[in-house]
Amino acid sequence: MTDVTTPRNPSLTDVASLAGVSHQTVSRVVNRRPNVSEATRRKVRAAILELDYRPNAAARWLATGRTHSIGILAGELAQYGPSSVLMGIQDAARRAGYFLTVVTLKDYSVPTIDEALSDLLNHGVEGVIAITPHVSALEVLATVQTGIPMLTVGGGHHRLGDIALDQESAAADAVDHLVALGHERIAHLAGPLDWVDARRRLEGWRSALKDHQLAEGPVYQGDWSARSGYEAGRAVDVSGGPTAIFVSNDQMALGLLKALKERGCRVPADISVIGFDDVPEAEYYEPSLTTLRQEFHDLGRLCIEELIGLEPASSAADASSPRLVVRSSTAPARGRGAPG
Repeated sequence: MTDVTTPRNPSLTDVASLAGVSHQTVSRVVNRRPNVSEATRRKVRAAILELDYRPNAAARWLATGRTHSIGILAGELAQYGPSSVLMGIQDAARRAGYFLTVVTLKDYSVPTIDEALSDLLNHGVEGVIAITPHVSALEVLATVQTGIPMLTVGGGHHRLGDIALDQESAAADAVDHLVALGHERIAHLAGPLDWVDARRRLEGWRSALKDHQLAEGPVYQGDWSARSGYEAGRAVDVSGGPTAIFVSNDQMALGLLKALKERGCRVPADISVIGFDDVPEAEYYEPSLTTLRQEFHDLGRLCIEELIGLEPASSAADASSPRLVVRSSTAPARGRGAPG
């Protein structure tokens, strides 16, 4: 019989030989350690590409006691905000030399979260980031002890271990903008109230109206979807009701705009509409949507910096402050120079 020898995978020694450097130098480059010149790094990386070398993660774990792996507990990744935060975490982790292990949650019960955390710990993750925007999930996670660093995203508890955007201040900015345009009857289209973000935006809207000594307009209930925004738009009193509506996310605002248009209600001449998130399509809505821009990518970067102890970048403060983006869907209230 003819022996068939399976080609072996290239080793660290092969890379060192091709690059003309020591085994230790290749190890420092692979593990992103300092004290290697940029010229040497380029030589080593070129050799890695030529040989198609793949570091053995298990061997590196045994040798160093480090996995350079971060666990992600994630729910509702179909939504724009959580998925954008995850992308920011992934980019920042890669630059810092870490890998992600993602576990998605089918529900937010204690057994499900315990099982998911056990899976991550069994994979040797060095820290956990929980992108779980539901109130019930955050309540469970607040009682969990993992023995490794853990952060939650968007809990709004203002406590150590939670990274969040200032949703209340952003909602107040939306109200301030509308009040400056002369609006006094300002409604709110809320997101699902089992989400922390939806609750905090509702609270911010209420607080801002109180600060301006204005009565609360009606609250319509949505579920983040454009369809729920459309249904809310069918319920709005377009004759003597609100002159402005603050919407808890841009997708619901899209449905709202469609319903108002079908009912012959002009935006912004009859009703001003302001959204939240600044999704990439918001600029192209008809009319283009005034909204609050959240820097989700920076939020993800802040999570990595906090978890692994990096010094925050100079733009860190900007990530926690959504910014008002004024477009065409808001205008002065009727009687304040709005189109007739």
